[in-house]
Amino acid sequence: MKKKNYTVPFVIVTGLFFMWGFITSMNDILIPYLKEVFELTHFKAMLVQFAFFGAYFIGSLFYFFISARMGDPINRMGYKNGIIYGLLLSALGTSLFYPAAQLVSYGFFLSALFVLGLGFTLLQIAANPYVAILGNQESASSRLNLSQGFNSFGTTIGPLIGGYLIFKYFVGADFVGADSVKIPYLIFAGIFLLMAVLIKLSHLPRFFNKEDIEKGTGALRFRHLLLGMVAIFMYVGAEVSIGSIMVSFLGLENIAGFSKEEASTYLAFYWGGLMIGRFLGALSLSEMKGSGLKLLYMALSAVILFFVIYLAAFLKSGIDIMDIWPFGIIILVNFIAFHLGKSMPGKTLLVFSLMAVLLLLIAVSTNGYVAMWTLIGVGIFNSIMWPNIFTLSISGLGKYTSQGSSLLVMMILGGAIIPVIQGAIADAYGVHLSFIVPVIPYLYIAFFGWKGHKQKKTGL
Repeated sequence: MKKKNYTVPFVIVTGLFFMWGFITSMNDILIPYLKEVFELTHFKAMLVQFAFFGAYFIGSLFYFFISARMGDPINRMGYKNGIIYGLLLSALGTSLFYPAAQLVSYGFFLSALFVLGLGFTLLQIAANPYVAILGNQESASSRLNLSQGFNSFGTTIGPLIGGYLIFKYFVGADFVGADSVKIPYLIFAGIFLLMAVLIKLSHLPRFFNKEDIEKGTGALRFRHLLLGMVAIFMYVGAEVSIGSIMVSFLGLENIAGFSKEEASTYLAFYWGGLMIGRFLGALSLSEMKGSGLKLLYMALSAVILFFVIYLAAFLKSGIDIMDIWPFGIIILVNFIAFHLGKSMPGKTLLVFSLMAVLLLLIAVSTNGYVAMWTLIGVGIFNSIMWPNIFTLSISGLGKYTSQGSSLLVMMILGGAIIPVIQGAIADAYGVHLSFIVPVIPYLYIAFFGWKGHKQKKTGL
């Protein structure tokens, strides 16, 4: 039987991962920007993430209730329509930034972010399992790592381009106060609309069967899914929390004393680490034969991606390559961690989460460039966490896959809760010490990679 080729649909859907990664990382630029415009505390500034990621919880919860009462919506409408509706909702959210800036209203900005988050919720519910089923189950983690690699490429260049547009270009063009976000987010709205049209006109395989539509809460019977939900909550919360407050961290005199624009350049290396790790993860977890060839491709990819990130940072700020040599060491350590993971999703997740704990503890207990680069280094160990947790959690769910996916996306709520907790700790005890907060989530993820992902049904 001829093996089906899903390359074209895979490329199309991967483009979505890039775009929502780009926009999501823009929140890390919005936080210090809106903090200054509206004179906010760290806690109030973190409401940006609360509104955005809180929308994931509300949207996913609503989706879950519909699926429980009427059957899975995406199983009825198809993945393609689900993606299109998600893009249209995202376009609406980004377009709302214009009136929010016009009215100089922080509440309106939070509302726009909430609508944008709802759009991304539908995209996540549709696109993640869609990538997982575009091929063999054995290579699902590899495919999702590859798509998430392009998501991380978006999060890498987002702070660079966003920081330049918001802090320099449009401010330099006499846009004042909240006005410098108007044009960038209108451009994003146009891109989302264009992508919706392109996907509408493209041919994507249809993976749904109306005879298999199930009512009820069958997905909740799977223990590994329930534990995976907590792991997603912890992972997204920790990742977002670190990125959200890093600009303030790098501005501390005992760390680097950077300006907001300088800090946004180094923030790109945090998100760039995710990109490198996810591309390496796609290779490490792939079905490629020959360990020697796999290692060679991983090494070449690491070198190429390192220079891609550096080139982007250099074009923005003229940064000297000697200023980022510690990043090369972090990549080397990551390479060793992949070897220890032995191309096994669960074991790799365990190793990477423990490395994140170690780096955070070093960052909290030191100052200067050591603290700076160990914190940035957490990014590359975050890399495989989302795709590995996601694919391990939905593995074996069968007809409950989309419902399980909605439950996992619901747990992106962690990105709304944990940053706010860290913001409160930063206000009370200082930004530096607040990075002890993400340690607890990574310890739980280590447990999930070690034992929690083992498949077993509950009595629900």
